[in-house]
Amino acid sequence: MFELLLSAFIVMLASLVGVVGVWQRFGRFFERHLDFLISFSAGVFVIIAYRLSIETLDHASSVGVGLGWIFAGALGIWLLFKFLPTLHHHEHSHEEPHAIDPRRVLFSDAFHNIGDGILLAAAFAVGPAVGVTTTMAVFIHELVQETSEFFVLRGAGYSAKKALWTSFAVSSTILIGALGGYFALKTAQMLEAPLLGLAAGMLLVVLLGD
Repeated sequence: MFELLLSAFIVMLASLVGVVGVWQRFGRFFERHLDFLISFSAGVFVIIAYRLSIETLDHASSVGVGLGWIFAGALGIWLLFKFLPTLHHHEHSHEEPHAIDPRRVLFSDAFHNIGDGILLAAAFAVGPAVGVTTTMAVFIHELVQETSEFFVLRGAGYSAKKALWTSFAVSSTILIGALGGYFALKTAQMLEAPLLGLAAGMLLVVLLGD
């Protein structure tokens, strides 16, 4: 529990990366290297998705059931991306600062963070090494997304301070997924394969998109 909560809090700190954006030199550095950061986190996610998939198949009653849960996770997050296109938003435009509704961005980010929390809970259920590695990858991934979100909120008229604290508050929804996943795994062993499979499927869609 302690390791899971600590990891969730570390990921929450990524929402404050926008403070770097207020310094032009570092802001430009992050913008120039976003593609490298995305590629690195996606590479780590490949290994994590593989480990989660193996664990899903091991805990499921059959290979078909395990693959079904992985497919369900992939389909679920794909549908969310379709209905909430800003859920996985990495790009930002200075030419059309009001093209994206900031409330929709924040609402979508909250769903994304709950998914990250479930992923962390599932990863720590596999083992400490997988949990720590997942935390690192999710943190780097959040740095990229939160940098983008900071510019979107600033373009929508938020002050730097308001944009930072709003993002930090929304990032706390990761605790819902982390604690929900943790207690689900603790109270019902039969939920282990579904949660691991859903997390693996969701992660596969995210990394393929990246």
